[in-house]
Amino acid sequence: MALKVYADRMSQPSRAVLIFCKVNGIAFEELRVDLSKLQQLSPEFKEVNPMAKVPAIVDGRFKLFESHAILIYLSCAFPGVADHWYPADLFRRAKINSVLDWHHSNLRIGAAPFVFYTVLAPLFGRPQNSQAAAEAEVLLSKSLSKIESFWLKGNGKFLLGGFKPSIADLSLVCEIMQLELLDEKDRSRILGPYQKVREWVENTKNAANPHFDEVHKLLFKLKATLQKQRSEKLTSKM
Repeated sequence: MALKVYADRMSQPSRAVLIFCKVNGIAFEELRVDLSKLQQLSPEFKEVNPMAKVPAIVDGRFKLFESHAILIYLSCAFPGVADHWYPADLFRRAKINSVLDWHHSNLRIGAAPFVFYTVLAPLFGRPQNSQAAAEAEVLLSKSLSKIESFWLKGNGKFLLGGFKPSIADLSLVCEIMQLELLDEKDRSRILGPYQKVREWVENTKNAANPHFDEVHKLLFKLKATLQKQRSEKLTSKM
């Protein structure tokens, strides 16, 4: 029975799991859970994940949610996954786990609400919230600074000085990709000071392509739509 992955490609953690499966040749069935239609709250999906969030997986009779737990499980359960994603070395694994734990209480709670209250809220019928966005931006900037100065120190192209990407690289870069939805001026203002971060994002994308770009097509489509709307709004004011 093929692995089932419940996901919405507008969800950063969902994209990380989908890309990981594709890069590593894991056969799976992708089942879309449309967050914009609140399908994650349906009784059917809550049978898979009572927490009503994506991604989630079903592997035979085994069910699992939380993207980092899923990435670790997939790394260990499926043959053929390259060791660099989640190395067998216990010390290296522990370091990767530390990045993943840090991510959920730093980068994610900065990036996700910042993009939501700056860009996405109106799409979900909610007002923009400049105060919430400003508070999230502070944490986002601190997180990017920490990635630049600490997690990316060393000679490697990836987190923890690695020369090949790990599941931590994939998870964090998918989070940062959400910034593509911002106005170009805002995106440049936020990412501009962090050259190492920008290079690391490109290195991770290249290591996971063509699957990285394919899974992000929906995000890029929304980016193009938002850019068109901004351009039309600017033209109407001239």
